[in-house]
Amino acid sequence: MKDTNTETKPDKVGTTEAAFLLNISTARLRLLLRQGRLKGAEKVKRLWVIPLNAWGMPEITPGRRGPEGTWNKRFRTGNTFIHVLRREIDHNRDHGTSFPAISVKQGDRNDRCHEVEILGNCKIVYRPHKPNRSQAGGARLWIETEPDVEIIRKFFLDVELEEDKPQEFG
Repeated sequence: MKDTNTETKPDKVGTTEAAFLLNISTARLRLLLRQGRLKGAEKVKRLWVIPLNAWGMPEITPGRRGPEGTWNKRFRTGNTFIHVLRREIDHNRDHGTSFPAISVKQGDRNDRCHEVEILGNCKIVYRPHKPNRSQAGGARLWIETEPDVEIIRKFFLDVELEEDKPQEFG
């Protein structure tokens, strides 16, 4: 399965995602909505629908007073983190299951899969005394890639691969 997260962007978002993109709290975003400062935002029943500009960001009109806003004005991107889920591996071994044991975290997405193909530069990071707190439990070992590196996630059926057959790589 090919990751198309960066290729297809939505043209409208809700308040939570708009606040994340702008790097402000949802309370601040709701205040800007009440003041009518988000261009093209409209309320549909009880929910706000906020359009994105060509860069994938909500547009805010400048205020009349105070300092200039400090929110993000560009599309927010972040590195991709790939973790091997040791507890899932132990569970599969103990119960004869084959649940996905690899976690791929890109922005606010966190997908699990059986195999990951990284099409670009990456690095393996081991920090025994400074774990990565962005993951539950604080991972101490992970693979990290830049935002523009393509990640291909693969999933297997519930049947195990035959161990006696050689696996092809590449």
